[in-house]
Amino acid sequence: MDTYKYKAMDQQGRRVTGTLDAANLTDLEMRLGRMGLDLIDSHEVRRISLLHRFRRTPRSELINFSFHLEQLLNAGVPMVDALSDLGSTIDDPAFRDVVAELVEAIEGGKNFSGALADFEHVFGKVYISMVRVGEESGTLPRVLQDLGEMLRWQDEIVAYVRRVMVYPLIVLAVVGGAVGFLMVYLVPKLTSFLQSVGSELPMHTRALIAVSDFFVAWWYVLLLLAFVVPAAIRYMSRNSPRFRFAWDGFKLRVWLFGDLMYKIRLARFSNYFALMYGAGITVLDALRLSRALMDNAVLEEAVDRVHRHIGEGQTLGEAFARTGLFPPFVVRMMRVGETTGALDEALRNVSYFYAREVREAVERLEPAIQPVLTVFLGGLVGWIMFSVLGPIYDTIATLDY
Repeated sequence: MDTYKYKAMDQQGRRVTGTLDAANLTDLEMRLGRMGLDLIDSHEVRRISLLHRFRRTPRSELINFSFHLEQLLNAGVPMVDALSDLGSTIDDPAFRDVVAELVEAIEGGKNFSGALADFEHVFGKVYISMVRVGEESGTLPRVLQDLGEMLRWQDEIVAYVRRVMVYPLIVLAVVGGAVGFLMVYLVPKLTSFLQSVGSELPMHTRALIAVSDFFVAWWYVLLLLAFVVPAAIRYMSRNSPRFRFAWDGFKLRVWLFGDLMYKIRLARFSNYFALMYGAGITVLDALRLSRALMDNAVLEEAVDRVHRHIGEGQTLGEAFARTGLFPPFVVRMMRVGETTGALDEALRNVSYFYAREVREAVERLEPAIQPVLTVFLGGLVGWIMFSVLGPIYDTIATLDY
């Protein structure tokens, strides 16, 4: 939906100026006509609102939107009426405005996929492309059902990953704050006491004092680095393709979590690819649209090579095998799917396999992380306490009563 600044004339011949949202110039003229105004001149002043552009729509809203729209269309409700009914039940205000603008765009002459294209940042290229295929093939309700299932699957995968990541991050943040307090405030006070006694300090206590002195002298630098380093990584990833390629390659190799992230991306890629291929999107177009779903420069480059090899006449299985980045299981299922003519089913099997691998990996990691963190953090706190209290106890034990 665009916003136009207009000049118009009312029924008494007076000039009127203002701004009005409309899908296009024809829609603007119709809206002004309903207001009793004749359009003289207009120009576009902005596209969609800042609220829509920068606020992320919850995935749950997209899931409910796809499910309820599919149900209404299957029941024979016209698209405009279905969207109008949905708009009144949406909780998220920004997404409710988006649906309202979809209705106005369709009333202005656009089809559903064309209206969705104005909100690519909300729905994504894959969603819009699938809807366009559904409109052209007359299977829009089925496509919406598949999209809803895909979004639910993606939401489930995200929930599994959060289960692994949230607990360690919270524990590390709390204990990191506690250790920082000990190093900056408590240890220096005890250090002055130990040094006033005059006895020789053990090596582990001297090491603790050195670490504490470093924290006291450079605490603001350490605190700043906690914000600067992630920001610098994001900036370099966006502006340096070479850095992003190296950083994304490192993320795939990092211990414990790299393999998990790799399997999640393979599962997501296979699921979307199967969905698009089953809906009638060509292999090359499905690869092009699925590329961004990898969210990893190394894997995106591999998909580009697959796209190029297929364009040169190679089979899908051969193209994936030549990249060297896709496991033999994926390549084998690609070849089986091509041979049997059921490529979408083979890809769904790949997605199911890796989604199960992710769930099992999370189930193994979740109980293992807690004792590992307990031992590590207990050892860290124990070192601090032993380094401080040990010399104090030795000093007290040598006093002559």
